[in-house]
Amino acid sequence: MSELDTAPAPSDQRLVRGARARHAIARHAADVASLEGLSGLSIGRLATDLQLSKSGIATLFGTKEKLQLAAVAAAHEAFLDAVVRPTASAEPGADRLRLLTEHWIEYIEAPLFPGGCFWVANLADFDSRPGPVRDALLRHHQDWLGLLGSELQHAVDTAQIAPLDVELATFQLAAALAAANTAVLIGDERAASKIRRVVAGLLRPVG
Repeated sequence: MSELDTAPAPSDQRLVRGARARHAIARHAADVASLEGLSGLSIGRLATDLQLSKSGIATLFGTKEKLQLAAVAAAHEAFLDAVVRPTASAEPGADRLRLLTEHWIEYIEAPLFPGGCFWVANLADFDSRPGPVRDALLRHHQDWLGLLGSELQHAVDTAQIAPLDVELATFQLAAALAAANTAVLIGDERAASKIRRVVAGLLRPVG
C-alpha cells in the first residue's frame, strides 16, 4: 500500500481541523467563563478574542447553550488532567486524598483557569436554573464529591484513619476547598496551609 493510499482524505482532514478548532475555542470559552461566568459567553466575544469569524464559530457550535456545554466539557477534561489523573498511581485512601488535595492547591495557586476554580465560578450562577448546562455542572461537581468521598471511605474501611462521618467530612472538605479558592484570589497566602490542616484533621490516624 502506497503513502497516497494511506493519506487522510480531504474530508478527513477537514474533520480533524474542525475538531482542533472546536477544542481550542471551547478551552478559551472555559477560561472566559471562569472570569465572567458561562452566562457571559458569546460567539462574538470569542470571535474577537481568537480572531475568528462569528459564522465559523456558529457553524461549529450552533447555539450559545451548546457553546456553554462545550466549555463545561473542556473545563472538566482540563481539571481531570491537572488534578485527578496524576493521582492514579497513588495508594487508594489517605495517600490519594492528600495527593488530590496537593494537585488541587496547584490548580488554584498556578491557576488552570484565569478566574480560579471553574466550578466555584459557575455553579452558583446555575444552581437554580434547570437545564442541560446546570445538569452538566452538577454532574461534574458530584463526580468530584464522589471521588473525595470514596477515598475517605476507603481510608476508613481499611483503618488508615480514625472513624468519621464520611458524608459530613466530604461536605466539609469540599466547602474548605471552595473557600480556599476565594482566599487565593484575594491574596491570602495562607490558604494552602489551611487546606492542608483541614485534610490533616480529617485524616487522623487510628488510635
